[in-house]
Amino acid sequence: MKKIALTLLILVGTLTAQADGYTYLTFETTDGTKASVAIESLTLSINGTTLTAGTQQFTLSNLSKMYFSTTDESTTGIESISIESLDEATDIYDLQGHKVTKEQMRRGVYIVKTKSKTYKMVKK
Repeated sequence: MKKIALTLLILVGTLTAQADGYTYLTFETTDGTKASVAIESLTLSINGTTLTAGTQQFTLSNLSKMYFSTTDESTTGIESISIESLDEATDIYDLQGHKVTKEQMRRGVYIVKTKSKTYKMVKK
């Protein structure tokens, strides 16, 4: 465990020297989720198997990589699609990749594309 903590601290020290011009330290977990932390006043600490970076906490064994970035690359949550957005849909696809119309939609999961965004939608 001490080797992991020492390696991580050396890595962070090395990365800090290379962080000039970057505004976020992004952490990616083994499931692909990303969380970005502003480096402006970043503090890192390790307690057992948990890494705390700013307000974010990570289990060390679940981290796959961390890197500096110029934008917040945090994985966003699921948001609702409004009826208006569904009315503005340019394309609707089922999970098999078939293009469908609103009238053909049955219970299931769909990908809805509008001019400004793409949504994953569940029709119940």
